[in-house]
Amino acid sequence: MSNSTLPTVRNFYKDKKVAITGHTGFKGSWLSLWLAKLGAKCHGFSLPTPTNPSLFQIVETAALQSSTIGDIRDRNSLREFLSATRPEIVFHLAAQALVRQSYSEPIETITTNFLGTAYLLEEIRNLRINCTVVIVTTDKCYENRGWDFGYRENDPMGGADVYSASKAACELIVSSWWKSFYYPDAELGSISTARAGNVIGGGDYAKDRIIPDLVRAKMSQSLLEIRNPAATRPWQHVLDCLGGYLALGVYTANQPKHPSLISFNFGPGPGGNLPVSELVQEFRKHWDCPYEFRNQKTNAKEAERLNLSIEKAFEILRWKPVWTLEAAVENTANWYRARHEIADSKMVDFSMEQIHRFESAALESRAAWL
Repeated sequence: MSNSTLPTVRNFYKDKKVAITGHTGFKGSWLSLWLAKLGAKCHGFSLPTPTNPSLFQIVETAALQSSTIGDIRDRNSLREFLSATRPEIVFHLAAQALVRQSYSEPIETITTNFLGTAYLLEEIRNLRINCTVVIVTTDKCYENRGWDFGYRENDPMGGADVYSASKAACELIVSSWWKSFYYPDAELGSISTARAGNVIGGGDYAKDRIIPDLVRAKMSQSLLEIRNPAATRPWQHVLDCLGGYLALGVYTANQPKHPSLISFNFGPGPGGNLPVSELVQEFRKHWDCPYEFRNQKTNAKEAERLNLSIEKAFEILRWKPVWTLEAAVENTANWYRARHEIADSKMVDFSMEQIHRFESAALESRAAWL
């Protein structure tokens, strides 16, 4: 099936039953809301909201048909959820997603990210649910060698910290389950992994992330201490990243299983790889933060460079980033300003409007995947 005859994100998800693990998190909340806009019937399975405030508290009613609170490591609860929903598409976002937290909670990180993924794939297999599964990992799954050029999907897995190692192990789990069980079995759907860089966007309140840290410092008028300001990361808006996940779901659901479809990178376009310090200055153009910055000493090991190659996603999925870094930062700052400075009470509408603006920009750029 050629790309020109494939369904697109705008028409594929209508009335589809979609399961989202980790739906209470930052990415999961935006994904649920976007899928609801597309007409999908979304069902979430996750631990309780990880932060207070959170985006999930805002969008829950508008985005979801049902919300099940459960631990991805609890196979009984997971089995009951999957048996009740029998989804056509699964987006697996449930994870311990913070590098720094993996230093204080290494076993929780490993069991959640590694075993949680294995349990999900095994329960889908045992229940004989023929669905498309998109497993979200991270750019940090690669063995970081300090390269200036972007890592490709066939580069070695690795990890100098527990979080990165857990995600590299997750990639191996997916590959082994695919080869052993999913690929040979015509009654099971396809599975693939999505590796993205550092995402920004309204509604993220996680600890030790630069934009949420900026927002907290802004609201409390306190001194922000930035660790490793020279570190370069591939920054992109959460909607660009999620657009890749949605495009991957459409493509793999409508193509025969093939080894080439097992993993994809989703990173920013030119100009998206910036040092932390420059990202901070870009944010301050839209919401001024009148305080000083200084290095913060930490024992946590962090790579100085991390870039992704997105050639494969473009060649196969016809996916490419839509918003420039400037647009991503502006929309992120505007969301937080509306929520915390203007105190807009209609943040679901505000968030939906950002999705609409993103879709309009994608269509103007002739994004075939949308």
